[in-house]
Amino acid sequence: MLFSGNSLKSRQRNLKKISVCLNFRNLTTMKTRANKICEILKKIYPNVKTQLRHRNSFELLIATILSAQCTDKQVNAVVRELFRIFPTPGEMAEAHQESIESIIHSTGFFRNKARHIRNCSHVLVEKYNGEVPETMGELLTLPGVGRKTANVVLGAAFGVPAMVVDTHVARISKRLGLTRNTNPAKIETDLMGIIPKKDWNDFSLWLIFLGRSVCKARKPACASCPLSDLCPD
Repeated sequence: MLFSGNSLKSRQRNLKKISVCLNFRNLTTMKTRANKICEILKKIYPNVKTQLRHRNSFELLIATILSAQCTDKQVNAVVRELFRIFPTPGEMAEAHQESIESIIHSTGFFRNKARHIRNCSHVLVEKYNGEVPETMGELLTLPGVGRKTANVVLGAAFGVPAMVVDTHVARISKRLGLTRNTNPAKIETDLMGIIPKKDWNDFSLWLIFLGRSVCKARKPACASCPLSDLCPD
């Protein structure tokens, strides 16, 4: 029986999926698979760190709030001016919202972000003596801060093992079969259960870098992906 080019490619993809799934069954545990993925990514992306420009935990906190629905490059383009004028939580809390809006306008959703930044800074001053707290529970009390932002701060500012789940991490971890969930909090829990704790901070960054250049949402470059042999997608 002859197959068209498209049919043949489809069969080849299906055979690859079957082969990969069978190989997965031969791996002793999900942790073994996760370790293999970590070993590969560690060699490709050594010494990874967040691309958000910051000099301290306060600047990282604000930059991460600004990064919602925005690229790191665009955030970095505005934070230098923002922190030049309002370098401390106290000064940011006292700023007029319109002044913040005018600086961060290009990051999108600027009114909501400016409000969160002012309110967050106010809480830092009133409740935490102008210091960024170092626990998940305390960080989540800050306006505009969810688990993603809190994990970025914990990992990058304080060196606390934390699993950041952004769109890249969610997409790629699901493609790799490391989770079946779509809820970020559940994905975070799944990944923390199988990724070595010492790699949590780096793992998120590895997937973010991989997602930006190779494993894109549309038209992923599977042929050049270093994880293609471990990917059932």
